[in-house]
Amino acid sequence: MVLSKKGLSINPSPTLSIDAKAKKMRADGIDVIGFGAGEPDFDTPEHVKKAAIAAIEAGFTKYTPASGTLELKQAICDKLKTENGLEYTPANIIVSNGAKHSLVNAFQAICNPGDEVIIPGPYWVSYPEMVKLVDAVPVIVNTTEESGFKFTVEQLRQALTEKTKAIVLNSPCNPTGMVYTKDELAAIADLAVNHGIFVISDEIYEKLIYDNYTHVSIASINDKIKEQTIIVNGMSKAYAMTGWRIGYTASNAQIAKIMANIQSHATSNPNSIAQKAALAAIRGPQDVIGTMVGEFVRRRDYMVERINAMPGLSCVKPNGAFYVLMNISKIFGKSFKGTTITNSDVFAELLLEHAKVALVPGSGFSIDTHVRLSYATSLNNITEGLNRIEAFLHDMHE
Repeated sequence: MVLSKKGLSINPSPTLSIDAKAKKMRADGIDVIGFGAGEPDFDTPEHVKKAAIAAIEAGFTKYTPASGTLELKQAICDKLKTENGLEYTPANIIVSNGAKHSLVNAFQAICNPGDEVIIPGPYWVSYPEMVKLVDAVPVIVNTTEESGFKFTVEQLRQALTEKTKAIVLNSPCNPTGMVYTKDELAAIADLAVNHGIFVISDEIYEKLIYDNYTHVSIASINDKIKEQTIIVNGMSKAYAMTGWRIGYTASNAQIAKIMANIQSHATSNPNSIAQKAALAAIRGPQDVIGTMVGEFVRRRDYMVERINAMPGLSCVKPNGAFYVLMNISKIFGKSFKGTTITNSDVFAELLLEHAKVALVPGSGFSIDTHVRLSYATSLNNITEGLNRIEAFLHDMHE
């Protein structure tokens, strides 16, 4: 029997694979330090959990409208107006089963077979696979450390063809932690408007931002780019609600209706209980975010300082999210126990096997000279994990 050629072409998520492997090793009694997880290590806020319990006790366990409750949609509109300066109505909002689901909806709503979607590299591992799922073509525009891992308008212009349908924008970015400024976004917006290109703006890390940087949504630049932008956001990162699976989009009403129709057949409504929890997160106290941000800054600064002090390793200080991209290119050609380190996959495998440290190879992010470490883990774990990496480096040979 012949199986789906499209399905066979989709690669598994390396971030989830690494995390699953590390968890299995721990379950087998192996002491593994995990730098792979893309989720805060903080607990979901107490008032959010209580709202979910109250929803269960009140019997709020039935179907809701497929695209989310009106109450939650209105709360999202209020949030977007207050925090992002954006006017939307509930007709513009689709609540989905996590921001990943929202992204899939967005690509399905705008793409036709053969359309091209520009994705800046390094990119979050799922973007190209999602584009391929809708029979569109991912076009990768690679960036460098020297550019702060940001693409320029000139790079975008060179990547444009008559088939270009959309640009994916992720700020703050996974895996680089970079943040686009308002001026940079305005330049991208001008290009998108002039060429009639959609922008899918993944803003899931918007509240995890550091130093003197602020989050700006590209949709807030002007009304024209707002009409062409699909904002993607959710509860996972800001409120430590990864398992609750609530994401949302804000877009023009026509696109929102298409996404609602697709979702009505694909999944029906997002979890009713989690919607009540999300409502409590958006409308409730926000101090938990400040606490997380303060701790992430402390961990980031320690990790960056340690990495840059290790021979052969380096990294750029991220301005958002909770990841560090570690440059390992200077140790390529060196060997460990007879195995030569030639790429990020070999390095990650050796580190997991011999140092019991799990991190994500950059090959999945289109940057094979780097590996990604998450600092969404305790400072004790970070310290121990970096100690193990340092010891691993000392045991390498030319």
